[in-house]
Amino acid sequence: MNLEMKVKTVLNRRTAQTFVELADTLVVGFDVIDFLQTLAERCVDLLDVDAAGILLADPRGSLTLVAASTEQARLLELFQLQDEEGPCLDCYYSGQPVTCSDLAAHPQQWPRFAAEAHRAGFAAVQAFPLRLRDQVLGAMNLFSATTKAASLDHASLAQALADVATIGITHERTLRQHQLVTEQLQHALNSRIVIEQASGTLAERGQIPIAEAFALLRAYARNHNQRLSAVARQVINQDAVVAELLTSASS
Repeated sequence: MNLEMKVKTVLNRRTAQTFVELADTLVVGFDVIDFLQTLAERCVDLLDVDAAGILLADPRGSLTLVAASTEQARLLELFQLQDEEGPCLDCYYSGQPVTCSDLAAHPQQWPRFAAEAHRAGFAAVQAFPLRLRDQVLGAMNLFSATTKAASLDHASLAQALADVATIGITHERTLRQHQLVTEQLQHALNSRIVIEQASGTLAERGQIPIAEAFALLRAYARNHNQRLSAVARQVINQDAVVAELLTSASS
């Protein structure tokens, strides 16, 4: 096996190991920040770049730095956000990859960013969107210390890793939404039990049907601008609400 074939074999093995590692992270103990930090570090290992950074958009569309493989990349990403100029921003707003193989040769594209990147020791940059269909969640930046044009294979792999990041973020948000819905459902079920207990208490003390007791609870809650479950808890706790409800029932 010649040297080129050996390099390709090693790269393929490391790529496969990276995807397995990221998949495992998605399944067990998922932490989106740790996941994206791992992804940034693996990009450096696999893509022949010197640093990587990942930006995510908040619900208002403002980008935030969430991961960087080096301190220099972190500071450059923060500069990019503060100055509102740079390849990652262009990538995010266009939803398309952005590449500059020589920042010094094209300073007019992002003049302030190019100067800051040079001071940080970077000469080339690539940015890939974290995109799910028409929704762009953020962008991934790859920085190189030397001028170089990315090969098609590396660009494809970089976009694949960006897609993995998108899957991870979507997975986390889906889980969070599912958890929120589950918590809301459980809260509703718990509230219903309390309301039924309060209706039973009120029916027993007032010698009225359960349906009538529930109607009294509901009317009292609406008239006093309170949640039905809150009024039910007051009834169960035997405060003055019980007497007031029974008085209204007999009037």
